[in-house]
Amino acid sequence: MEVVIKQRIHLLLISVLLSSCIGDTDLTGFIRSTDRIEDRFKASMEWNTSNPFKTITVASEAYNLLLASDVHVGETENYQKFLQQGIQNDIEALIFVGDFVTGKEKDYEKFNDLLPDYETKPRFLLTGNHELYFDGWKHFQRLYGTSIYYFTVQTPSVRDLYICLDSGSGTLGKSQLAWLKNLLQQGRNLYNQCVIFTHVNFFRDRHTLSTNPLVNELLVLLDLFEKYRVNLVVMGHDHVRAENQLGNTTYLTLDGLEDEIPNASYLLLKKEISGITYQFIGVK
Repeated sequence: MEVVIKQRIHLLLISVLLSSCIGDTDLTGFIRSTDRIEDRFKASMEWNTSNPFKTITVASEAYNLLLASDVHVGETENYQKFLQQGIQNDIEALIFVGDFVTGKEKDYEKFNDLLPDYETKPRFLLTGNHELYFDGWKHFQRLYGTSIYYFTVQTPSVRDLYICLDSGSGTLGKSQLAWLKNLLQQGRNLYNQCVIFTHVNFFRDRHTLSTNPLVNELLVLLDLFEKYRVNLVVMGHDHVRAENQLGNTTYLTLDGLEDEIPNASYLLLKKEISGITYQFIGVK
């Protein structure tokens, strides 16, 4: 049995090394990141202290947000299509649910050069695993400051809460989980709708090699979201859309938006008086 396991490990390593995309593979990051979630949490909280959480004020009870995941710049054709739709006046903000780059500095710069500034169009970015490859956290932090935060949308009568989490390492970690729990305990009742954004998808809806959260952590999160009436959780990572309902919480996994993905799409999230609805929009 030991020999068989070693042979399989060798075959896995050989397949990685022979991959045609080896130039985009960070083998050190494949084993472990050069940063840690607790370090990113500390850095994010320090940044948040001097950069208050954003509130978007809208004139109507209904508004729209545009979401994308797994853009993987390098290539930018689908990314630019998303931006063209996103700059429309009826879109209040853009949200990127992780893996918007490979982690390389040149791809961060390419992505950021095309991204509208916040005053032109509010935008919110999450770390996925790829943002951390090639020591990419330092570029994320330099450009965007924090990977753990929330923003709110104020309508004439209610305020909605949108929480952005850092699951790029495959776990929220002790400190981030405590921060999330405290935020929901202290503030959930102040808001109408509550939406969570996090990169790593919770459920294994198909046969895949992609990672899922630690089981014990996942159970805590599912219980927390049910207890505090989280309406929607939006995730990425798996590149294939999935919709799950657990209690009163809807869990969405987005399609990837990378140019090479045949099913590439983004998500139009609509907040209406009756609640939240959504629509997948293909780019092909």
